[in-house]
Amino acid sequence: MNKGKVFLIGAGPGDYKLITIKGLECIQKADVVLYDRLASPRLLSFAKENAEMIYVGKAPNNHAYTQDEINELILQKALEGKVVARLKGGDPYVFGRGGEEAKVLKDHGVHFEIVPGITSSIAVPSYAGIPVTHRNVSSSFHVITGNEDPTKEENVIDYEALAKVEGTLIFLMGIKNLDKICSSLIKFGQDPNRPVAVIMRGTTANQKMAKGTLSNIYQMIKENNIQNPSIIIVGEVVNLSETLNWFENKPLFGKKILVTRTRTQASVLSEQLEDLGANAIEFPTIQIEKPKDYTKIDEAIKQIQKYKWIIFTSVNGVHAFFERLKELKLDVRSLYGAKLVAIGTATQKVLEDKGLLVEYVPEVFRAEAIVEGLKDKINKGDHILLPRADIARTILIEELEKMHAIVDHIDIYHTTIPNSDREKLVHILQEGIDFITFTSSSTAKNFIAILGEENKELLKDIKIAVIGPITAQTVKDIGMNVDISADEFTIDGLVNSILKWNE
Repeated sequence: MNKGKVFLIGAGPGDYKLITIKGLECIQKADVVLYDRLASPRLLSFAKENAEMIYVGKAPNNHAYTQDEINELILQKALEGKVVARLKGGDPYVFGRGGEEAKVLKDHGVHFEIVPGITSSIAVPSYAGIPVTHRNVSSSFHVITGNEDPTKEENVIDYEALAKVEGTLIFLMGIKNLDKICSSLIKFGQDPNRPVAVIMRGTTANQKMAKGTLSNIYQMIKENNIQNPSIIIVGEVVNLSETLNWFENKPLFGKKILVTRTRTQASVLSEQLEDLGANAIEFPTIQIEKPKDYTKIDEAIKQIQKYKWIIFTSVNGVHAFFERLKELKLDVRSLYGAKLVAIGTATQKVLEDKGLLVEYVPEVFRAEAIVEGLKDKINKGDHILLPRADIARTILIEELEKMHAIVDHIDIYHTTIPNSDREKLVHILQEGIDFITFTSSSTAKNFIAILGEENKELLKDIKIAVIGPITAQTVKDIGMNVDISADEFTIDGLVNSILKWNE
């Protein structure tokens, strides 16, 4: 039997961008990904399209698999000859039971590698403005499990020794034992007024912190609804968060924003929002599909040299057009006689990245502005090619034909509603969303189709942000309010408008 290989990967503390380059490469090459509750789901999007995904998370009192079952599952997949990525929150060897999994593999002769991860014991305090060591404040830090069984007669943790430590104490997975941890440290001599911070869901947009002292922190976490997963920091370094807390000061920190763009395009908007501290939740309401019949498209492309102008109205149109050009064994040299027009700076950039110059980009990114800008440039009888979506507005074609141009429009791509789960969308909205973003009329129409008219009541307290006036009108036509409309009809403009509204 051909034995596979296992990568035991530290996924980091929550922010998916804290994965190491090597960890990401291992995910990308894996046939099977076994992932924990604390590993960011965003990391799964980097796996191969046909990779098998297995959730093996262990929440308190709710284990998808026991540790022995996880060990057996990893081994079984490796013995099938597969490359296995075992994705674990934090670092595999810091209370991650990675050693147990590695030993099982070693005992059965399965090759494995350990890919260290950034441990939450350092990263989570950093995101809360707490350095675990600081000159003249703390010269050491100590990481302790907080998940000791409270029913045990004897303590494995030596609280008497810990109480004598002057450095920072960091307890992982200790929420349910917090009262015992604090009382034990006080019992053996720690100052009841020693500062303590408890940080929930650290390094994510859902991060939440409660601060207090050994004597009152247990009451503080109850008042602030701090739950698992959380870590506990004991020491004077906690006070530094007053001046060093950078993450929670981001302008959109904690805001939940629903992104409805296609799966391949969502990351551009999501990353900008996340860089500003928001929790970007992706729920694509549109997907791009190839045409079923290329007859008309191929006829136009094979006569490409007759066109005086080619007008691209979207990034998707550019990608689809050049994919078909390549399929027909043609390249950019075949466009030498045509002048290019782009609606939007994003569309312009994609064309320029291909080494092409764009003749005209309207200041206002609408079809009407293109017509206005080209009225003195287009001559009677000019052939114009318009590669676009199958559901695009017809106004551009109509106005160009009024200028006596000969317009060939080809549906270079189709937009459809993804096979989306209505219950999932309802659950997302019920959990609480601050903003919903729509970047086209299609995303808005499809959103309502997926949600269902009967569930529109869920939108009453959510702000709707749109990319421009055409989308805004569509949103109004289907019975939703528009709270934010981008001044510049781009992703940057949409993000900036949300920022201004939130100030």
